[in-house]
Amino acid sequence: MPDGRLSAGVRLALTTFTIAPLSVRRVDRSTAAVAMTLAPAVGALLGTLLGAVLVGLVAAGAPAAVAGAVTVAAGALLTRGLHLDGLADTVDALGSYRTGADALAIMKKPDVGPFGVAALVLVLLIQAGALAALAGRSWPAAVLGVAAAVATGRLAVSWACRRGVPAARPDGLGALVAGTVGGPALVVATAAVVGLAVAAVPGRPWHGPLAVAIAVGTVGLLLHHVVRRFGGITGDVLGAAVEVATTLVYLGLLLTG
Repeated sequence: MPDGRLSAGVRLALTTFTIAPLSVRRVDRSTAAVAMTLAPAVGALLGTLLGAVLVGLVAAGAPAAVAGAVTVAAGALLTRGLHLDGLADTVDALGSYRTGADALAIMKKPDVGPFGVAALVLVLLIQAGALAALAGRSWPAAVLGVAAAVATGRLAVSWACRRGVPAARPDGLGALVAGTVGGPALVVATAAVVGLAVAAVPGRPWHGPLAVAIAVGTVGLLLHHVVRRFGGITGDVLGAAVEVATTLVYLGLLLTG
C-alpha cells in the first residue's frame, strides 16, 4: 500500500476507537478507508483486553455483577466514552422527531436530554448484566464472547461507512469516513468477526454468527432510518452503531448460549 497509507490507517483506527496516544500525520479519505476497514480488528483487540479484565476480576474473587460493571467502566475509559456520547446524542435527535439541520443541531448541543439519558442507562445496565452472566462461563468462552461483541460493534461502523452511505454534514468525522469502505473489504471484515463469534459459543457454532447477523442487521435498519431523518451519518451515529451492535451481541450470546 503506497505512501504509508496502511500505517496511517492503523494509527487512525487505534486513535479513533481507543485512547491510544498515537499521532496521525496523514488524515484523508483514503486513510479513513483503511481505518474503518480495520475497525473490527481494533475492536477484537479491545474486547480481548476487556474480557481479560472480566475473568481476572472474577478469578480474584470479585462478584460477577461487580466484575461486569467494572468491565463496562473500563470499556468507557479505554474509548473516552465517545461511543456512549454518540449514542446519547443520536437518540436525543431521533426522539425530537425533527429532521435535517434541526436534528443535527440537537446532536451538537453539549447537554444530554431525557431520551439520551434513558438510552445510556439502559445500555449500560444491559451490558453490565450480560457481562456478569458471561463471567460465569469458562474463561476462554467469556473472553471470546466479549471480543466478538466488541468487534461486532466496530464491524457495524465498517458497514455504516460502506459505499453509498452519505454524510449528514460536509465536515466532521462523518464526512471523512462516509462511503469509504468497499464491498470486498466488508466481506473480509465480516467473515473475520463471524469466525471469532463461532468460537465464542463452544459446541453451538451457529449461535455466535446468528448474534452477529442480528446485531449488524439491526444497525442496518437504524442507519436507514438515520439517513432518512438526518440526511446521512455523523460521528455520533457511528458511536450509536457501536453501542447498539455490541449490546445486541452480548444479549445474543446469552440467549443462544
